[in-house]
Amino acid sequence: MEPNAFFTMMHHLFNRTAATITTLLALVLNPIQAAHHQAHERITGAADTFLDSLTPELSKKALFTFDNPNRVSWEFLPQTMIGRKGVKLTELTDKQKQLAYQLLESSLSEGGYEKLSNIIDLERVLLDLTGSDMRVPEYYSVAIFGQPSTNANWGWRFEGHHISLNITVVDGDIIATAPRFLGSNPAEVPEGDRKGLRALGHEEDLGRKLLKSMDAKQVKKTIFQEVPFPEIVTNRATEVRPLRPVGLQASKMSEDQKAMLRQLIEAYAHTMPKELADKRMAKIEAAGFDKIRFGWAGGSERGDAHYYRVQGPSFLIEYDNVQNNANHAHTVWRDFDRDFGKDLLKEHYMNHEH
Repeated sequence: MEPNAFFTMMHHLFNRTAATITTLLALVLNPIQAAHHQAHERITGAADTFLDSLTPELSKKALFTFDNPNRVSWEFLPQTMIGRKGVKLTELTDKQKQLAYQLLESSLSEGGYEKLSNIIDLERVLLDLTGSDMRVPEYYSVAIFGQPSTNANWGWRFEGHHISLNITVVDGDIIATAPRFLGSNPAEVPEGDRKGLRALGHEEDLGRKLLKSMDAKQVKKTIFQEVPFPEIVTNRATEVRPLRPVGLQASKMSEDQKAMLRQLIEAYAHTMPKELADKRMAKIEAAGFDKIRFGWAGGSERGDAHYYRVQGPSFLIEYDNVQNNANHAHTVWRDFDRDFGKDLLKEHYMNHEH
């Protein structure tokens, strides 16, 4: 081997080894980053395994380019009303369906997976309660945008009635888990084998608990209108900006009330794997927890139609329970700068062009 070639090879080898060591040191010194990296590898592996199980025909239905416009278009109505891109669970074999659920499970916490499983099963409950052919159990779609990779841009969506889960990866880093919509109809199952099930009951109870903890002056500030909105205000918007700042600011709450507010936000954040939720909560704290506002509209008792909003500098949570005599709940988490990885994708493309 020529001396120059030898030294060039050794130089590349040294750089590659140094980069690997730097990455490993970063992961060791930053436990949140390390856990985040593990979550990404887990989700990527599950997506690859699912895609590998599909026939060419089904793969064509499931896989799209990352820049496909449908990636940033989402819905929460039943598929019998508005169709979805992607491959439906009902089109899969038992083995393929099992792998689709494993992909879903890899992208959620244990509690989050149970929550989505309950929401999916409510389609069967609605079918039993109404007999309507509009209700089709497991009528949910999986769509993957871009080739799953630990060092590239890609994303995936699980969507159907009352569920829209969107995950975006930029440069091999999971940077967006929003928009995330979850709904529950009925909010509390009135009869049958799942009587009493409240798929989103925790979110409702924690919001009401915070409101009930307030004194008269705080309540007056928190309840910003007597009549609740008939639907979440942001609805199915592709992009959202901060809504009107309403309600009580966290800086005006007691320490116990701040703890309740934090618990409420965590109930939404921890639908995702703990490593992703912890990273998101750290960003919320860094942006200034005292700046977060909690606002309420409608009645304050169980069974009353009501709506609440949690809004901080970088995120928005909406909860609405008005339809079907206040027994039909909708929730959404939006990120003002990171829905679908928006801002970081802009930065990525600018750097790429440069």
